Amino acid sequence: MKNIRQITAAVGAASCCLLAHPVSADEETNTQSIERISIIGNQRSMELSAGSVALVDEVELEQFEYDDIARILATVPGVNVRLEDGFGLRPNIGFRGVTPERSKKINIMEDGLLIGPAPYSAPSAYFFPLTSKMVGVEVTKGPAAIKYGPNTVAGALNMLTRSVPELDEGQIDVALGTDGYQKLHGYYGKNISDRFGLLVEGVTLRSDGFQELDNGGDVGFEKNDYNLKLRYDLSSGSLSQELIFKANYADEVSNFTYTGLTDEDFRDNPYQRYAGGQQDKMDWEHSAFTLSHFVEGSNWNLATQAYRTDLDRAWNKLNRFVSSFGETLPSLLDIVSDSDEPRHFELLSVLRGDIDGSARELLELGNNDRSLYSQGIQIDGDLSLAMSGIEHLVEFGVRFHQDEIQRNHTIENYFMRSGALVATGEGSKASTTNTEQTDAISVYIQDTLSWGNFVITAGLRYENIDGDFQNRAPGSEDDALQKSNDIFLPRFSILYQLTEQSVLFTGVHRGFVPTSPAQDESIEFEKSVNYELGYRFSGKDSHFESVAFFNDYSNLIESCSFSAGCDTDLAFSGGSVDVYGLEMAAGTVFSVGSRLEVPVDVMYTFTDSEFKESFYSPFSLWNFVDEGNPLPYLARHQATLSVGLEGENWSIKGNIVYTDAMPESGQAALTDSPLDNPLAGKLSDSFTVIDIAAYYRFSSAVRVYAKVDNLLDDASIVSRRPYGARPNRPQQLQVGVKYNF
Repeated sequence: MKNIRQITAAVGAASCCLLAHPVSADEETNTQSIERISIIGNQRSMELSAGSVALVDEVELEQFEYDDIARILATVPGVNVRLEDGFGLRPNIGFRGVTPERSKKINIMEDGLLIGPAPYSAPSAYFFPLTSKMVGVEVTKGPAAIKYGPNTVAGALNMLTRSVPELDEGQIDVALGTDGYQKLHGYYGKNISDRFGLLVEGVTLRSDGFQELDNGGDVGFEKNDYNLKLRYDLSSGSLSQELIFKANYADEVSNFTYTGLTDEDFRDNPYQRYAGGQQDKMDWEHSAFTLSHFVEGSNWNLATQAYRTDLDRAWNKLNRFVSSFGETLPSLLDIVSDSDEPRHFELLSVLRGDIDGSARELLELGNNDRSLYSQGIQIDGDLSLAMSGIEHLVEFGVRFHQDEIQRNHTIENYFMRSGALVATGEGSKASTTNTEQTDAISVYIQDTLSWGNFVITAGLRYENIDGDFQNRAPGSEDDALQKSNDIFLPRFSILYQLTEQSVLFTGVHRGFVPTSPAQDESIEFEKSVNYELGYRFSGKDSHFESVAFFNDYSNLIESCSFSAGCDTDLAFSGGSVDVYGLEMAAGTVFSVGSRLEVPVDVMYTFTDSEFKESFYSPFSLWNFVDEGNPLPYLARHQATLSVGLEGENWSIKGNIVYTDAMPESGQAALTDSPLDNPLAGKLSDSFTVIDIAAYYRFSSAVRVYAKVDNLLDDASIVSRRPYGARPNRPQQLQVGVKYNF
């Protein structure tokens, strides 16, 4: 058996990590820099981890040059995604069957720290870091998930940014593509002295978009991301120490809409946009600052990190039709789902811009103006001990965290006139004005002991969460809520090393997802007990892993936001639910002659689910649920086949990704109730996407690459939320060049 430090995943109390950057199995950890940004650790840690972990490294990220996190995660088993805008600007990601809606039930981290604008008070991720700058993507599921709260049912997604290099170096990456795609990415790292170094990096990304407005309106986006890292070496004597300061600024303007199409219009032209959504636009600015101190002794590590993130965003979008005469009009989803009903067809014609609307068919646009912040201090450590011939790795940590969201939403009414939106002149008025704030203390401790061929881990996480909600609308000052929760989350896992290359592992942990401060204390937080059983083989040129999982929810909670088609952000209980499945991943490398290699990787995920009781819920994705119905937006079968051909200076690789059809609702079929769900019994399309990428390295300094995403130009309905059928991204070609200096 290896030393216990080599066989466990990295430290993380509330969400972080203490091992260095991932390295291959035969590499040593970088001894010149001790910056810890990985939650997985090195390759050997992954092979002998008692849990399901995955790493998409820099080599793989460079192969396909993906800007969309959903495409990156297509190679990772156990990940379920609902596509939306085609570019991954606001992804919907879940692990092991948890709702993917706005990625709110997974822990999203950057360099081991929570990156969500308000992960406790408002976890829906309307902001997502730019993946083009990442050098690694890590996924942790299973019992190890309780190290990275607050959400412990599914797991953690950690994205790694570039470290300050040990030697002076830089790169410029320029790419162009169809639909006006443009990318400019550059970085430069320099050692100012033996102890002081810096890194500056910037990315700008834009596209004209692939949808079409009849009036020629803008349907594209532009994102910018700028980073600064400073590293100072404080090492002296036997202690390795360093101080890292990181600053980030990012912004986005994207002209995307929540309004989709009728199925008939989709089949006619999946990339058209209705005129009613012509002014829909997201505009946000994000900043983040981190100050970290890392110290390493002979058998211990300690990391102390202080962080602050701020997000200001304005999401202007079409909400609904309203009438000046007080008439209750159907929702946009009802209109596009049942356009044969005469009144629905009339409103659809206004929505398309085919006819003008009267005061009975005003279009209400809402500006969801929000300001969010997240800040805290996190301390993580580990200590290696040997007692009575048994090696122990004790990992511990604490996080003091605070976050807040302020909503200052407004609405304004418009006429449809000759295909254009014209303000009625009433002006805008406030719709939602409130504040939610959370103070949380997280403590984590676990002991991993190595005894013979066994590795046994027992741990406990504690969360103390204090929430505060305040309605700031005039006359509603008494509408306030304060609540507090104390949660204990245990985990236990066992790994048995069958051979030097293969292990069996099993584990159990308690799952938890908090409710927001606005939810009444009568609504309990989400609770589950989660199990996994797996086998892993890791050879020199091949690997195989199979993991069966079972999530036993005693209280499934879902919050309904605008992205799911709800007017307000409320929480609903689905009672007892079972989610279970099988994850498999395998890969090998074939040699062809002395200079060619053929890497082949296969990923397959089977996931199923069932409600354990029948009920009615006002939650629009459920409504009338019968016992045995599956969860919405969960594909039973997902598979990815990756095949490549690699030479000394060149490579070509293809990804074939299959996603099964997904139920649009937990309601299996329509009923006679007037409260019918318009998507009851409907499925999204099953679809297959093929991506091809190639590069040629002219020298150590110059590399040219090209890729085609969605080679067969598949156009499928990937979802019908919030307001109608939405397509995946069509075929797109990109070519680029990288220059290293």
